[in-house]
Amino acid sequence: MIARPSYLDALIRLRDKDLIKVITGIRRCGKSTVFKLFQNYLRSGGVADEQIISMNLEDPDYFGIETSKQLYDFIKDQILPDNQMYIFFDEIQRIKDFEKIAAGLHSRKNCDVYITGSNAYILSGELATYLAGRYIRIKMLPLSFKEYMSALPETVRAEVNKRYEDYTHNSAFPYTLSLPNAEDRTQYLMDIYDTIVLRDIVARRKFPDISMLQSVVRFLFNNIGNTNSTKKIADTMTSAGRKISVHTVENYIEALTDCFIFYKVSRYDIKGKQYLKTGNKYYAADLGLRYALFGTKKEDDGHILENVVFLELLRRGYEVYIGKVGNTEVDFIAIGDEGEEYYQVAYTVTDADGSALRRELAPLNAIGDHNPKYLLTMDYKHLTSHNGIKQINVLDWLLKDRRC
Repeated sequence: MIARPSYLDALIRLRDKDLIKVITGIRRCGKSTVFKLFQNYLRSGGVADEQIISMNLEDPDYFGIETSKQLYDFIKDQILPDNQMYIFFDEIQRIKDFEKIAAGLHSRKNCDVYITGSNAYILSGELATYLAGRYIRIKMLPLSFKEYMSALPETVRAEVNKRYEDYTHNSAFPYTLSLPNAEDRTQYLMDIYDTIVLRDIVARRKFPDISMLQSVVRFLFNNIGNTNSTKKIADTMTSAGRKISVHTVENYIEALTDCFIFYKVSRYDIKGKQYLKTGNKYYAADLGLRYALFGTKKEDDGHILENVVFLELLRRGYEVYIGKVGNTEVDFIAIGDEGEEYYQVAYTVTDADGSALRRELAPLNAIGDHNPKYLLTMDYKHLTSHNGIKQINVLDWLLKDRRC
């Protein structure tokens, strides 16, 4: 199993706290593995096997369990009244009224409850009503570049640039590291995609036109990091012969973000201190899916790098926005416990006349406050400061522990 220290540490911190721990994230990002790592940690600390109840509710062994009552009847005799119990439910959203059993078990003083779900709606309905203030969410993503590198043999880790290329092309889903054959890896990624689209989206939302949904997916993958609106997407698809309404595009994108294939990033006017309703961007949870679906044609390396940085900022616990500064744009405003930080991302700023560097620094220089500002690039050079703006090699940044 690949170590996932940040997620494991979160579960250790929250152990026995009076909160239901809810891990959400795209399918196959490693939620079940983190449960196993945490269970091993519990056992190493003296927790007996009888104190751990763990069920993956998408396992065929449990297909006969459809409701919260059936689930409770199945496990109630396993709960030891005089012992602290640790109860894990994987993909609990399959169970009708799962909120009731989560609430019921949580009310028992000796039950520490952990659940996972692959859809955002696990937290959008009755769970919030039943458990207002009683759960905490851990947002999980596929492997970070640092986690990816840690899982590789030491003999290949030195080739950092080549490993970055593998990371973006081959996928950050943990299991793909055990599939060195490109054909097997592509088939695995296609199976993940089909499961999300056909089971999680089409079956639940009852969308009648799968091909139209897939056209929206293709558009979003091909426009990573570009400013878009649902109207622009609808107009572009209609002009290409795929007539679609703005409302339908909105529904499709909502479904795709609910299943964590894409993340929507809104814009924020830095000078006006207000959130903007238009000009959103979309980033993918895994770039390997993009290549598996649409091939490895020449891509915009800068936007791919933006995607990687955006996901890393999420992993580090930031709330992330696109920054508007007058007529210019800062790639990311990252809001954390210590305030705001600004990030500009460029594949390279090395050119003959220095225009690329000036262009990337301009939005950061236009910001009047004194919050930290960073320029992340693939260029290898010693840490450089431009009027207080730190230029950092992005691969070094990705391999660091948490903050800059």
